Amino acid sequence: MRTYHCLTLLIWTYMFHIVDAIPLQEKANNYLPSKRTLDLTKDNGKMLRRSKRGWMWNQFFLLEEYTGTDTQYVGKLHTDQDKGDGNLKYILTGDGAGSLFVIDENTGDIHAAKKLDREEKSLYILRAKAIDRKTGRQVEPESEFIIKIHDINDNEPKFTKDLYTASVPEMSGVGTSVIQVTATDADDANYGNSAKVVYSILQGQPYFSVDPESGVIKTALPDMSRENREQYQVVIQAKDMGGQMGGLSGTTTVNITLTDVNNNPPRFPQSTYQFNSPESVPLGTHLGRIKASDPDVGENAEVEYSIAEGDGADMFDVITDKDTQEGVITVKQNLDFETKILYTLRVDASNTHLDPRFLHLGPFKDTAVVKISVEDVDEPPVFSKVSYLIEVDEDVKEGSIIGQVTAYDPDAMNNLIKYTVDRHTDMDWIFSIHSENGSIFTLKPLDRESSPWHNITITATEINNPKQSSHIPVFIRILDINDHAPEFATYYETFVCENAKPGQLIQTVSVMDKDDPPRGHKFFFEPVPEFPLNPNFTIVDNKDNTAGIMTRKDGYSRNKISTYLLPILISDNDYPIQSSTGTLTIRVCACDNQGNMQSCNAEALILSAGLSTGALTAILLCVLILLILVVLFAALKRRRKKEPLIISKDDVRDNIVTYNDEGGGEEDTQAFDIGTLRNPEAREDSKLRRDVMPETIFQIRRTVPLWENIDVQDFIHRRLKENDSDPSAPPYDSLATYAYEGNDSIADSLSSLESLTADCNQDYDYLSDWGPRFKKLADMYGGDDSDRD
Repeated sequence: MRTYHCLTLLIWTYMFHIVDAIPLQEKANNYLPSKRTLDLTKDNGKMLRRSKRGWMWNQFFLLEEYTGTDTQYVGKLHTDQDKGDGNLKYILTGDGAGSLFVIDENTGDIHAAKKLDREEKSLYILRAKAIDRKTGRQVEPESEFIIKIHDINDNEPKFTKDLYTASVPEMSGVGTSVIQVTATDADDANYGNSAKVVYSILQGQPYFSVDPESGVIKTALPDMSRENREQYQVVIQAKDMGGQMGGLSGTTTVNITLTDVNNNPPRFPQSTYQFNSPESVPLGTHLGRIKASDPDVGENAEVEYSIAEGDGADMFDVITDKDTQEGVITVKQNLDFETKILYTLRVDASNTHLDPRFLHLGPFKDTAVVKISVEDVDEPPVFSKVSYLIEVDEDVKEGSIIGQVTAYDPDAMNNLIKYTVDRHTDMDWIFSIHSENGSIFTLKPLDRESSPWHNITITATEINNPKQSSHIPVFIRILDINDHAPEFATYYETFVCENAKPGQLIQTVSVMDKDDPPRGHKFFFEPVPEFPLNPNFTIVDNKDNTAGIMTRKDGYSRNKISTYLLPILISDNDYPIQSSTGTLTIRVCACDNQGNMQSCNAEALILSAGLSTGALTAILLCVLILLILVVLFAALKRRRKKEPLIISKDDVRDNIVTYNDEGGGEEDTQAFDIGTLRNPEAREDSKLRRDVMPETIFQIRRTVPLWENIDVQDFIHRRLKENDSDPSAPPYDSLATYAYEGNDSIADSLSSLESLTADCNQDYDYLSDWGPRFKKLADMYGGDDSDRD
């Protein structure tokens, strides 16, 4: 039969709900180690037998922030299997086991090895078991229990902000809410009063108060004025333990600003203002500024100025400067010292944003008197009109008066005035003016067709003070006179077909007239009186300022008459009537059945009518192809000119010229003559280069003659120097070679070039003695018949 043994826990206190009901002092007494063990063995030590058992573990309680010298005793684990002989071993695992909490493995006593902080961790869950030291077998199943940390008041309340900023309108009533401050305490709110916070005000009375529970700051005095004091600093304290003595506390600062309301009207610092203004100031001139002070700020201090009444309300105006809140007095109409010298105005200054709550403190406006004195100045002449318009016929005679301007001196002295024409506006000197009475007259004939308008400027100047002058524009309109005859509007190229029928319209003509009659143009067309009846053509007046030319006979022959001249008499209907004769040139042309012109006698008409667009395009294309061929031929010819005459396959450089031919003997008269080297004066000066085709015929630079029988080596050095300095010679990197063997050769010269200067025949028998290399030369020159062979 198998026996189950149970692990019992010896605990120092009652159930958890009983512990919370015990007073604090009594709880402290129950924390003593002597009361932390309790024998849980049921029925006086009799063993309980059951098939399955679940353990209920009570909580252990431990105070935080223990400051004793010894370790803090927590409780004891014990099983009824422990006989006290040391065979059992107690083991503790879980939160903080081995570091924060240690257990005596022999006795089961649990101690706290370190000081604990509830704010860091308020609950520890551990597991305990008992094993047999000999067998290592658990005598009880592993069970779980809790160690709960009891709070002490070790944290002061802390505000969410170190500094608060708030505002409240001035003139607010008592109890107006300003701001709410909040403080929190890290202690356990469920255990005692450690976390119960109470608010109080340390600084800021009697202006403000604070609700002790909610932390809401309110106004404590009525009608606080921003103008008297704007800023307040309030210090609020939060204390735990319900505000009792011994509780911890924290403080914060609240800066409170009184915001402005419109509770003050504007006020002028003085009741009367005085300004002076010359009578000649232009309109809109600022004469002075006035300002009404308002202790409010922002929009509550905005002031609007207006003229309430006065004898100058229509002469002056006041505008508000939004930046400076000043009233600016301006001139509304022209001032005249001779008319009035003093004006009195009443100017109001009023707030633009009124607060209905404070209307009883009004009225929110103030009034000041503004006096303006007009000062006399020497003014320039004044014309009777702002501008003048004069109309004159274009046929007016020179020297005729066409109009008059008048000006006067507005000053009391009434100085005399003279008139002049600003010549910058009348460069052609067409008009002039009488200096005394301002009469304008012409100096030259007028022509509306060339200049229908003339804009001149007249200047009026005081005789006693030439600095005082005024200018006035005068607009002169030239009226039209019918002085131009009508004429054809354009040149007409008219033709008539040879196969034309009578009554066919061949041309419509229109005319133009430079004149501009007020009733509009009306033109008449008729034959000239000299030829009232034309047998070939008829002139038909269309009554719309145009005329049609009609054929009068059947068929025309250009072989007989190729061109007809038709004179037309054109006249207008204005007074006096102007007329002119226009001659229409009509050519006879061959036409197709539709009346399209085919050909006429004129060359231009033949080309324009006979050549179609395709023919012209073909001609232009042919011309373009010929031009391209000419350019290509010229380029090819130029390229051939620059090619060298002699091109060697062994030439490693383009500018090296070699000659691989042998002399033809004495009979070869075209070969190079060595005598030229011996006799430099015998060479032809006009010979050109043989390796390149000459581009231009340049003038050969003549050299200084060399003396006879000069050494060939010296000659070559001289020729080399000449080539270096000759601009017509080959390039500097060309290779020039000269056939010179020297003076010490035992064979002398083998060339046949010297045979031209030899006096007798040469003996070449010695060539046979030179070996096989000279056998060919010995065969050629050794025998008597060598020349013939």
